[in-house]
Amino acid sequence: MGVPLIQQARIGAYLMKQKLSGNTRYPLVLMLEPLFRCNLACAGCGKIDYPDSILNRRLSAEDCIAASDECGAPIVSIAGGEPLLHKEIVKVVEGITARKRFVYLCTNALLLKKRMDDFKPSPYLTFSIHLDGDKEHHDKAVCQDGVFDKAVEAIKMAREKGFRVTCNTTLFDGVPPERIADFIEYASTELGVEGVTVAPGFAYERAPLKDVFLGRQKTKQLFRDLFKLQKPSWRFNQSSLYLDFLAGNQTYECTPWGNPTRNVFGWQRPCYLLNEGTVSTFKELMETTDWEAYGTGRYEKCANCMMHCGYEATAVADTVAHPLKAWAVSRKPIKTDGPMAPEVSFENQRAAEYVFDKVVETEVDRVKAEKVRVAS
Repeated sequence: MGVPLIQQARIGAYLMKQKLSGNTRYPLVLMLEPLFRCNLACAGCGKIDYPDSILNRRLSAEDCIAASDECGAPIVSIAGGEPLLHKEIVKVVEGITARKRFVYLCTNALLLKKRMDDFKPSPYLTFSIHLDGDKEHHDKAVCQDGVFDKAVEAIKMAREKGFRVTCNTTLFDGVPPERIADFIEYASTELGVEGVTVAPGFAYERAPLKDVFLGRQKTKQLFRDLFKLQKPSWRFNQSSLYLDFLAGNQTYECTPWGNPTRNVFGWQRPCYLLNEGTVSTFKELMETTDWEAYGTGRYEKCANCMMHCGYEATAVADTVAHPLKAWAVSRKPIKTDGPMAPEVSFENQRAAEYVFDKVVETEVDRVKAEKVRVAS
């Protein structure tokens, strides 16, 4: 089962509308985080390190739907935290899909079997299941045994009930490409998912474990080694040009406004992975963010990023601008040898600045002060 034609048509129409209107900065995917609370404590994620007063916050269903309307992106990726912990998640999904926007509900699937009958199969709803590889690797990545098996059971049930299902797979340092290849083959054939979304892990600020993340050169070589093993049965939920970029065959700059983030603090600038403060409206985010200050080669924090939330929008824009190039890349195996495309220049990269959201900073300080008071 491939991406439904209705999604291809609607996204294509949206992109052509932006092109014909002369818009150069427009959102493609809204990254919506209605909560940070999760039922796992993955080593590569630091969001559960917030104090309980923040973890207990929720965007209301009305807030979520309003954010989708305000942004206008044709795709909404609902992440977190674990979205299925949100009591109003069904209302959120139904409200957004009713507007003919495509929802990717990102979940670790621990609660999916229990909550599946709350949802209705629709071409506008996809369960994006977090699976970082085979059983051994995934359970290690999420720091809990048995999660892989529960996710696989949920995937099979969802597919039997007619839901769209994809896998969201983050690749970390030290995993042999052969194991990744075997997993993608398993997901594409035995699990029969619509596609696998692959991306290199990024060591963002709050991640507690930093040494598992890939640098740019390691990322490119890993994907070249992986694509050497590619089979016709593999399904990816990404553009051909983005995959070509991961293999070092395209020189791209980040498009941070392509995947704007709305979370419990507000609209996060500049992107899903970095928090350089928040603003109250999408309009303010777009008009007041110094976009030229961010991205690989411009900002030290972005140096190793090749994540789809920054570069998929770039690849999509390139596809619209150069359809023949994109078609040619999609028609043949990804190049896995020979010289790589030139890297962006790091000559004028500015040093990292640590700007914390005042709400978070104040809350963390309050919790620390309370701990000191109790201890004394």
